[in-house]
Amino acid sequence: MSWLIAGCGDLGTEVGLRAAAAGHTVYGLRRSADRLPAPIRPLAGDLGGDLPDLPGDVEVVVSAAAPDTRDAAAYRRSYLDGPQRLLDALERADAPVARVLLVSSTAVYDVHDGSWVDETTPTGPGSAAGAGTATRPASPNAAVLVEAEQALWSRRPDAISLRLAGIYGPGRTRLVDQVRAGRAVRPDPPVHANRIHRDDAAAAVVHLLTAVSAPATCYLGVDDAPVDRGEVIAFLAAELGVPTPPVGPDQRSRGGDKRCRNNRLRATGFTLRYPTYREGYRALLAGRGVRHS
Repeated sequence: MSWLIAGCGDLGTEVGLRAAAAGHTVYGLRRSADRLPAPIRPLAGDLGGDLPDLPGDVEVVVSAAAPDTRDAAAYRRSYLDGPQRLLDALERADAPVARVLLVSSTAVYDVHDGSWVDETTPTGPGSAAGAGTATRPASPNAAVLVEAEQALWSRRPDAISLRLAGIYGPGRTRLVDQVRAGRAVRPDPPVHANRIHRDDAAAAVVHLLTAVSAPATCYLGVDDAPVDRGEVIAFLAAELGVPTPPVGPDQRSRGGDKRCRNNRLRATGFTLRYPTYREGYRALLAGRGVRHS
């Protein structure tokens, strides 16, 4: 099969390399396409601007664009307008698109009380694909994500939304850097956080598009251990051999307080390489990054 990875950044490139290693032809669309590694075939273009003529043999589409900034306009360009313009371009190319996956976010859940959430938990505003009915407004960016999912499902009812939690891994070391520099604070009151290693996120994309014959329209991409953020910070301090950071107010400006279940993804037969933050961060601190395995 021929794949098109639109928004071929860190995660998209990892997806592309894994798909290529499985024997697929992979095109990568990004503004600086000359930076893409072989065997990904580069396509220079911008989902928020001009798109090139797309190949007519594309069967699998992954929209993995990330906004340049965190304002609602940037989110709209990346998550809502971009995928729609991409599908328009593929229709013009008469491409036989059979599978579409949107990389979304667990930010669609406006939950702040540590509750458990899954694919049936209400999102806001509105509801789609069995996601329930909103009970309160989400943040502006989360509202755009929900609107983007709904727009994609309206056009492609078989499309998959993979709602990823916070991605960490090679090149994504902000929390590690904060702990090492003595800038981290263990939140008081405790705040739950959810995460997934970059390699597991990429593997989940490939798995859902190749190994699941009748996928659902929505999955949560998280590891097995939603946990108090302070526990992770204390763990990293011990691994780094630095003093345990102090307790204080939560320093994050987003993320809420929720615990995400990955039961639906697990039920497809997907296996996490890094099931908890412990295995993932230890691999990261040891300098291990795994590609297309």
